[in-house]
Amino acid sequence: MSPLFRRKAAPRDRIVTLVRKPGCHLCDDAQSVVEAVCADLGVRWEGRDITEDPALHDQYWEQIPVVLVDGEQHTFWRVDEGRLRKALTD
Repeated sequence: MSPLFRRKAAPRDRIVTLVRKPGCHLCDDAQSVVEAVCADLGVRWEGRDITEDPALHDQYWEQIPVVLVDGEQHTFWRVDEGRLRKALTD
């Protein structure tokens, strides 16, 4: 289907996934941004720990924290609040 006719998901229909590991200060910073933006927009979010998921570890261990929006990689290392907000509302 043409992108012109594709219906955009409402923020409440989106999901943000934060891929992280314990003891990671960048992960803690990223979680603060994700929590704030998602709470403000009414978007669900989940945290995933790479130490508990070998597939996530293999894919993202050099990039954590990683933020996925609807299963697609949005960013890694540092989360920009404005950019995340835009991705969830555009």
